[in-house]
Amino acid sequence: MTEQFDVEFIERGDRESRFLVQGVTPAFANGIRRAIIADVPTLSVDTIRVVENSSVMFDEQIGLRLGLVPLTTPLDEFEEGDTVTLSLDVEGPGTAYSGDLVSSDEMVQPADDNVPIIDLKDDQRIELEADAVLSNGKDHAKHQGGVAVSYRHLQQVEVVGDRDEYDEEETEILRGVIEDDGELVPTEEFDHDLTNRFPDKELEVHDVSNAFVFHVETDGSLSVDELVTEAVDSLGDRAFELEEAVQL
Repeated sequence: MTEQFDVEFIERGDRESRFLVQGVTPAFANGIRRAIIADVPTLSVDTIRVVENSSVMFDEQIGLRLGLVPLTTPLDEFEEGDTVTLSLDVEGPGTAYSGDLVSSDEMVQPADDNVPIIDLKDDQRIELEADAVLSNGKDHAKHQGGVAVSYRHLQQVEVVGDRDEYDEEETEILRGVIEDDGELVPTEEFDHDLTNRFPDKELEVHDVSNAFVFHVETDGSLSVDELVTEAVDSLGDRAFELEEAVQL
């Protein structure tokens, strides 16, 4: 029998989202996190061919910086190992930015145009070609589309009574998302201090079983929706491969 799980977004954006997943085990939640980081392939500069470099920076340093520029990665258009060529031709004085990269494929562009590559002085110039390859985070960290991926238990707050009027009130810090009478409330809404939301109340805080709040931020190569969907699909593919191997 297939188990069902529920997903509810708390905050939703192209590059940063927070969502609740219920009905999954801690092991499965960690599997999702690891798949987001390591399994989903993105394009990143891997090799460069320098035509001219009269700057103060070595070719290898420029290649390193180009490798850290996130590139938009269209889904289902490339296979792992495929490459896309980008060119850069900038003359000083001025700064070479990621937006100066010219791609051979209009679907593949720098995710941000304002990433600085190098400052060029008078009579300094950089001209080069760069090959971006599709690979995943298991191969190199520069292919990790999820730059910040974490999860924690959803916590439920229960009011068990009034605080004794003679008790000295102390701050009660909690971070994440709480469930209060069926409502999902990010703790930053009350400055992470439960005494701000429940003044003069005695509280008990419990982890909600098999309910986890994910926080996912991407580098712009993929949207959060694409990144998470691809990660979950990769888990399904690996589970199917294992099932097939066991049945042999």
